[in-house]
Parts: sequence; structure tokens; C-alpha cells
Amino acid sequence: MTTAMTESMLQTGFSLEAFEAFLAARREPAWLTLARKEAWDAFEETPLPDRSLEEWRRTDLRLFRLGAFGLPGVQPAPGESPPFVPVEETDEHDRAAPPLGGLLEKNVELAGRVVAADSRTVKSELHHRWRDQGVVFGSLDAAVVQHGDLLREHFLAPIVDPRADKFAALHAACWSGGTLLYVPPGVAVHQPLYSLSTLTPGQSDFGRTVVILGEGAEATLLSESASLDPAAPGLHCGAIEIRVGPRARLRYVNLQNWGTGVWHFAHQRALVERGAELQWTIGALGSRLAKVNQHVALVGPGAEAQVNGVMFTEGKQHLSYHTLQHHQAPHCKSDLLYKGALQDKSHLVWRGMIRVDRDAQKTDGYQRNDNLILSDTVRVDSIPGLEILADDVKCTHGATSGRVDDEQVFYARTRGLTRKEAVRMIVAGFFQQVFDRITIDSVREALRDAIGRRVREYE
Repeated sequence: MTTAMTESMLQTGFSLEAFEAFLAARREPAWLTLARKEAWDAFEETPLPDRSLEEWRRTDLRLFRLGAFGLPGVQPAPGESPPFVPVEETDEHDRAAPPLGGLLEKNVELAGRVVAADSRTVKSELHHRWRDQGVVFGSLDAAVVQHGDLLREHFLAPIVDPRADKFAALHAACWSGGTLLYVPPGVAVHQPLYSLSTLTPGQSDFGRTVVILGEGAEATLLSESASLDPAAPGLHCGAIEIRVGPRARLRYVNLQNWGTGVWHFAHQRALVERGAELQWTIGALGSRLAKVNQHVALVGPGAEAQVNGVMFTEGKQHLSYHTLQHHQAPHCKSDLLYKGALQDKSHLVWRGMIRVDRDAQKTDGYQRNDNLILSDTVRVDSIPGLEILADDVKCTHGATSGRVDDEQVFYARTRGLTRKEAVRMIVAGFFQQVFDRITIDSVREALRDAIGRRVREYE
């Protein structure tokens, strides 16, 4: 990339000039460049969402300035991205030093690891045992060049619709970095794989996660985001796309732990095919404002999905998560449990929907959202919903919000605990139901510890 082109990208933000320079620098396959251009057209045609839209009625973007950020920084061409490095070839000193963040990888023996900074992959490693069996895990930038035959169909018919809203279109046009996990049919990866995305102050992250499991495959992916500066501004405009093939099993953990100056916009969607199983755990702890659409589509008979959500807000954070359990085939089961705790002047929005198509008979759908209020100045909106077109189904939903029980606090203090210790214990107990559903011990402990450190004392 020339110096003039670099300066153009840095000076013009999300202009057409910057976008064209971004494309020229990447030197990607023609089919991908065309898909990006079509998404850019959608971005330019689509207005920024506002509160006149039902989905955005409780999320105020008036303080958000897209022009304050820009396209991901100067990238190497995809072919020049860090290679898929086997674990045993990685420098021992680098392997011993955990990257920033790293809550989910503590005390875990990993099959591979990918680390990105500001949408650029800086480390990619996969144990030779899995590489030799055809597993692909590493930079998505590199994968579109090295494995274009595998990914072309995926990008030409993306799981996340680029026209869903302005942020989906912007991401589809400008995604950079990101992670690909592909597990061939019949291969079971026994150790977890781990990916970490970091942001430096004032930068943008356009990372995209693509997970494809072939028929009968099994894998566990732990994904985490973190900021170098806990209060610095930043932008994440991302997407997660998951395809769980017939009779495959995926455990996926996504911990959003950005600093409190980051604007976080994401579309996340999974397709679960015939007889497949998905366990998807969300941890939502960070960001200034987060607007996330998480959709699970059960597209094959006998598909199952369990969705777990752990949310904690503080300060003036605003987190808005919209979930959809879409039953498109018969004899499928979905089970969603989101729990949130709020303190200070934070605002938490959960809007859930179970949608059952006409042909999805024998559906078993469940969704629940519980919230624990830790201070008088928070706001919580909890909105469950059902849309059922089939007539032979079992669907249940519910939502609760309540304050810390003063009698429980008093009892704990008579046992020698301080008020803060008592509240922390009550918060841990509140989340225990969802912790018990998480089948990865290290993830349970990481979420429990992260939440415990955030609880403050209120009289």
C-alpha cells in the first residue's frame, strides 16, 4: 500500500474513497470484492437506525458518531497475514505469556489459539494433530485466499443478512481480521480452541467469526474481546456466523468484555441442522453501548440449541440484546436462559422471541430472562415473546426483575460478612442457575470471578 493511500484511508473514515483504498489494499478474490461492494451500496442506502423503529425504541444512538471512527487500520494483503502456525512451532516464551484479556483461556489446555489487535491477526496457532485431520483454525483474512473453495459459497450466501441494518451492511463491506473454524465431517476436536480480539484506544474492530462443523463433527470454541485501555473510545462492528452440520455438536462461548468507551454492534446467527446440538453461552460485561442480535435457527428435524446469557451492567452502560429462537423444522428443541444484574445508572434491555413456523410441529421451546437490581437508579426492560404458526407445540416463556433481598443480606451479615461480601454472595447465587448449565468448568469460574469483582457496596 502506498503512503498516499494509507493517508487517504486514515483521513476519510467511512467514505467511498477510503473504502476503495481498503479494497485495493486487500487484493482479495474477485467474488469477495464484488460481495463487499454490494454490501457497501446497502450501507450507503440504509439510514442509521433511530428510536422510531421498534427494535431500537429503547436504544438511543444520538451520542454515537460513526465519523469519529474509521475503517480498520492498514492491513497486510490476505496472503501476507500470519500463517497457521502449529503450536509446537510457536516460540516457548510467547506461548507461556498469556495475551491481554485471556479470562477464558486460564487453566485450559488448548488445541489452538488466534489473537487479533484492531482487526488484524497477530498470532495464529493450531496443534498439528488437528491440522493433519483437516481442521482449519486461524485468520479469516488468510482463509479466504488459502481456502477460497471452502468459503466462497458461504460468503455468497451469508448466514447474517448484510441488509439487516446499517451496521450489518457496514460489517459485510468492511470486515477484517476475524476467525475461521472449520471441522471436517466426523472429526471431534477434544480440546477447546480460543480466539481473542483486542482494541487499542480510538480504533475499530470489524472482526468476523465463521464456524462450520461438518456432519458428525465436534468442537468447543472460546471467544473473547477486550480493550487495552478500559475507558478509551472504540468501535466494534462485527458478526458471528455458525453452521452446525447434521449430528454435529458445538459448544461456543462468546465473552464481550470491551472497555466502557466502546460502541458494540453485532449480528450473530447460527444454523443448526438435522440432529445437531449447539450450546451457546454469552457473557456480556463490557462496552459503553451494545446492540446485539443473536439468532438461532433450527433448520433440520431433531436439532437442539441451548442458549445461556450472563449479563452485568454498571456505570452508565447500556446493553441491548435481542434473541430469536427460530424453529423451522419439526421435532426441534430450544432452551434459552438469560440472567442479568444491574448497578449504578446502567440500562439493560432483553427482547426475546420464539418463532415457530407452520411445518415445525412437535416443537419444544423455552425462554426465560431474570434480572437482579442492585441500585435504585438502574433501568431494565425485559420483553419475551412468542410467534407460533404450528398447532402441536410446547412453548414457555417468562421474565422477572427484582431487588436484592434485605433479609438475605441481614442474615449473611449476622454470619460475619460485610454488606459487600453478602451482596456478592447473593449475586453469585442468582447466576448459579445459568452457571450450572455451562459445561466448561473454566468458563464458569471466569464468569463468576469477573462478575464478583464488579459488585460494589450499596446501602
